[in-house]
This record gives sequence, structure tokens and C-alpha cells, in this order.
Amino acid sequence: MAMLTDEMLLESYHLATMLDLDRDFIALLLAEIHRRDLITDSPILH
Repeated sequence: MAMLTDEMLLESYHLATMLDLDRDFIALLLAEIHRRDLITDSPILH
């Protein structure tokens, strides 16, 4: 995850939720978003 820029991480999360990818993958992205204290406009944040 460290290789992803913040922008790439947020875009990956957005696309993963739009495409309804595996929930474990989305949770992994979301955990990294929270770890970095990033803000997303996606309503699917848990």
C-alpha cells in the first residue's frame, strides 16, 4: 500500500466500491485510507 499515492488509493477505493469488488479488498483499502487520515466523498465509508 505504501507505493500508492493518496490520489491512487482514493481512486482505487472509489472504483472498487463502484464495481462491487470483494468486500475484503475494499476493507483493506478503507483501512489504509483511515490510517492515512484521508477524506473521501464516498457514502460507503464504514
